[in-house]
Formats: sequence, C-alpha cells, structure tokens
Amino acid sequence: MDAKNKRSVVFLGHAQSGKTSLAESLLFKCKATSRKGTVLEGNTVSDYSWDEIERKISINSSFLFCDYADTRIQIVDTPGYIDFFGETVSSVRAADNAVIVIDAVNGVGVGTEKAWALAQELNLPRIIFINKIDAENTDIDKVVSEIKEVLSNKVVMLGDTNQLVDLVAESDDKLLEKYLNSGSLSSEELAAGLRSAVVNAKIFPIILGSGLKDQGLDELLKAIKEYFASPEQRPALTLLEGKVDFSASAPFSAFVFKNIIDPYVGQLSLVRIFSGKLHSGSTFYNASRKLAERFGQLYFLQGKEQRVIEEASCGDIVAIPKLKETHAADSLAENTHPVIFPGFVFPEPMMSASIKPRSRQDEEKISQSLAKLTLEDPTLKVHRDTETKEEIVSGLGDLHLQVMVGRLKKRFNVEVDLGTPKIPYRETVTRSVRVQGKYKKQSGGRGQYGDAWIQLKPLDSGKGFEFVDKIFGGAIPRNFIPSVEKGIRNAMVEGVIAGYPIVDVQVVLDDGSYHDVDSSDMAFQIAGAMAFRKAVAEAHPVILEPIMEVEVYIPEEFVGQVSGDLNARRGRPLGMDVKGRTNILKAQVPLSEMFTYATDLRSMTQGKGVFNMKFLRYEQAPAKIANTVISKYQTEHNKKEVEV
Repeated sequence: MDAKNKRSVVFLGHAQSGKTSLAESLLFKCKATSRKGTVLEGNTVSDYSWDEIERKISINSSFLFCDYADTRIQIVDTPGYIDFFGETVSSVRAADNAVIVIDAVNGVGVGTEKAWALAQELNLPRIIFINKIDAENTDIDKVVSEIKEVLSNKVVMLGDTNQLVDLVAESDDKLLEKYLNSGSLSSEELAAGLRSAVVNAKIFPIILGSGLKDQGLDELLKAIKEYFASPEQRPALTLLEGKVDFSASAPFSAFVFKNIIDPYVGQLSLVRIFSGKLHSGSTFYNASRKLAERFGQLYFLQGKEQRVIEEASCGDIVAIPKLKETHAADSLAENTHPVIFPGFVFPEPMMSASIKPRSRQDEEKISQSLAKLTLEDPTLKVHRDTETKEEIVSGLGDLHLQVMVGRLKKRFNVEVDLGTPKIPYRETVTRSVRVQGKYKKQSGGRGQYGDAWIQLKPLDSGKGFEFVDKIFGGAIPRNFIPSVEKGIRNAMVEGVIAGYPIVDVQVVLDDGSYHDVDSSDMAFQIAGAMAFRKAVAEAHPVILEPIMEVEVYIPEEFVGQVSGDLNARRGRPLGMDVKGRTNILKAQVPLSEMFTYATDLRSMTQGKGVFNMKFLRYEQAPAKIANTVISKYQTEHNKKEVEV
C-alpha cells in the first residue's frame, strides 16, 4: 500500500461516548470482520481482555485496520476514562489524525477536553463525530454550540454549505481574496481548500451518526479518505535529534510508543514507522540506546489477533515481539541517519495505596509481577517506602488501582490487599533542656564507661539536626566526641512518643567524664543515645505532620464546592489563578487528608477536576491528630512487649 493511500486515525473522547462501538461498526462495514460485536455482549474486536469484557469499558488502547476505497485505515481505539489516560498519551503518538467522538446526549466531557488538548498539542487534523444521535433527549444544536465554546469555533457541519465556504475561504489568503472579489468558490476550489484546511488543523468538520445503528459511517469513511492527512502529509514533528522525511523511500525512522504483554508471545513492542521500510528478520538501530537489535517477525494487529507481515513502511503501526534491548519511548533509525523522537509526558499519579500480598508465597512473586505491569503501563508507579517499610503503588485513580489488583490475580495468580499508606510523621521538641547520659557497666574484667552532658534545643522547621561540640579541658577525649554524636544520630531514628524520626533539633555537647581503661567508642555511643532520649522526653516532644502544596484544576462552577471541601480537609487557601476556562485553586493541605482526594474530587466535579501536589514542609499536628498517632503507637508497642 502506497503511503499516499494510508490513513492512521486515533479515536479519542470521553468515557462511554461510543468509540469502541463506532470502530466495530467501521470494521464490519469495510468487511474487515465477518460479524459485528457489541460492548454489552463482550465480543468486540477492540475490547478483548477479560477485564474489559467484564467491566464493559476500554482499559487499553487497541489497534485495528480496514480497507476502504483503496485506502488502508489504521484505527487506534483509546480508553475514555481518565484513570487510563496514559494509554491515550502514548497511543496518540502513533496516529496522524484524530476522530473526536462526542456523545449527543451528554455533550463535551472532561475526557473530550483532555483528548482535544492532546491532539491540539500535536497539531493533529481532527474530525468530530457526534455519536448516538438516535438516542432520546438529544439536542444537536446545543452540542454543537458547546463544541464551539469549549473546543473550537472553527468547527463546521459538512452539510452546512454557507458556513463551510466562509471557513474554507478564511483558511487561505488566496481563496479569501477570490471569494471577496467574486462572492463564490468553485466546487474544485472548495474541495481542495477544505482538505488543506483540515490537514493543517484550521477547520474541524462535524459528522452526525450512530455507531450502534450504522448511521454516518459512509460520511465518516469518506471524510477520513478525502480530508485526513496521509503519512506523507502528517503534521511536522519536533525532534530532539536528526531529521525525518515522511516517505517510504527515505531512511528508516520509527518510534516505540507502547508495550503489550501478550500471554502467549510475551512482550510486544508497538512501533510507528515514520519513514523508510522495515523487513521481518532484519536489524534496526536503536538511536536512543546507541545499539543495534535484530528481530524476527512483524505483525499487524487486529485487536488481539496478530497477522504476520513481511514488510512495513512509512505510516504503518506494527508490533515486534521479544525485543530485549528496546523499550517504550525508544527511537529507531538507520545508524547513518540517527533520529531521536521526544519522549512522553505522562500524567502524575493522583492516588496511592499500600500493597500487601495475602500469602507468604505471593511475597516472592509480587515484585516481578508488578514490574511486568509497570512495563506495560508507565502511569502505574511502585516504590518501597524505606521509612514505613511499606510497598506503595500509585496510579491515576481508584479504578486504575482496582484494575491493577485484578490483573495481579488473573495474570500472575497473586492476591493482594490495598490499604491507606502510613503517614511519615516526624517528632521534634518544643523546649530546651540539659541532661546527663551516663553508661557504666562492671561485670568482671574490663568494664564500660561513658558520660555525656548535652543541651537539647528546638530548631526552626526544616533545619534538620545540628551537633555542637563545646567540650573543653579534656572532659571527654577528642576521639570519643564523634562516638557521642553517632549515638545521638542513631537515637534520632526512633522518637520517644510515637516512634517516628526526630528532626529540627540542636544538640550541644558541653561536659562529661571518662575512664582511662573502661571508656570506649561503644560506651560513649550508648551514653549519647541515653542522654538524647532522656532530653527529648523532658523537652515536651510533639508530632509533626507532612504538609503538601496542592493545585486543583477545575471549571469555574465548582470553585465554591471544592474550596469548601479543601477547608474541611484542614487546608489553607493560597489564592486562585485563572487559565482559559480553568480555575486553579492553590492550598496547603496535610497529607493525611489527601489519600481519597482523587476519587472525591472527581465526584464533586463530575469528573472534570484534576490536581497535583508536592511535599512542602512539616508542621506541628493538632492535638487530636497527635493523640491518635501516639495512642496507636503505644498500643502496638505494648502488644509487641507482651509477645516478647
């Protein structure tokens, strides 16, 4: 298939807008499949994994193709749920064009806006397909009005002759001049002008239809063929290195945009070819890692079906199995013409949970299983909190984490429980004290002797720890002073009231005594630790809690409700910015109040709110919070002592 006859199209839109049903109908109409499946029956080509069939939603992007009027159309069907937006971020890089699917009843959703922004960032040509026009309570004029207000005022119904002529004329200076002089454009000029305007993302045609009822399919297929960009006409790419000529005769270049873990084949690397050709059983140069890798077979994907091909070229989306050195976001090329494509900017995780295997047997398998899931899904993050000794998994939302748990069980036979992560509290002191720590032990033979006097003082938040040596006159030999400090630092790891690390204190070592024979490094370490623990207990210790800097992005109509909710979470407002239609609320909020925020925010804002947060500082926790933390620690501590 010549590159001029290829079209790659990513289907984007809000959840439940009908992208998968539309793709299924197009495949059937073009005779790429012999039957038409439905999401409800769980037999579509796109949604083939067990959890997609069970939940009746798209979780992963799927890759399809069909032929229409001598044109090869490759379709990327992406999930609409925000929890799986990482799939959309990676998959949109494989396509040259986008069809934005909008529900005729519900109109523009937050997923629509995010998808539009993503396509706009890449300057992709776009067609808007208003789906489900056969449903009750549809108001097409209202939806079109909303599209113009929220997405772009350069949208037009393909059947609206007058507006179409006006927009086409405005998109090109020469056409505009002729239109103003003569008052009309020829049908040839209109067709050529419309194609140029769509390819250059200056006009966005609207098509009405119903994926389920096969309405608007002919119009959509015709528009994809006539108005969308071929691989040779796709929008220019911003490259980190090198140059790409969009042609099958140019040097080979491609981008690995995604990994799939297939239960039978293993890892499949999904590759978009931007120039040149690739033959099965050959070698490519990985420009990102500066190495060559040989591979075997090439596949076209039709959902879960892998169709063997011998050659692929400019514009094709292919799968390559079992690559050992090549990973997602790698750039492939010829070593004489290296090309580096930019990597991904994935959304940051919005929700974290502790993860614990239910059985000792699963403890050995969980790390390897999670590693495979994160290889497939870069928005799923896993790390071990060395302080709380917990394994923490983070994702884009509650549904995202639920799907991860299901896949651990189904794919790897690993059952886990999710919980609220422990808060990394700290302890500090509020008063200055001076105490003695004396360690003396005599049990026959050489004894142990260390004696240290210290002053303990509170420091400002964030200052950490300061050790000041004020020993004079040889009260403690110089070689034992580091031993005292080491003992103090070791004691700081576990506080006296709740077991959390002690921070923001100054220790002044100002006196002590020693024994010529019995004093040792270990004796002065113990003396330092004894003095420190005693001082902390007398210096009115308190609990510190982590405070986060939070930014919440919401439409204006939710500002009042979201602000009130942040106040209820003990948040302190820092002001508000406005960017376009989005209001950005800024606040400082305790971490302990934020673990369910991703789910709660979506509920408050009909799915339109997102947020990010980062650690700011520690500050003293309110008495109610501190008492709860201390009481829990004492209960657990007493329980351990009883067990011992």
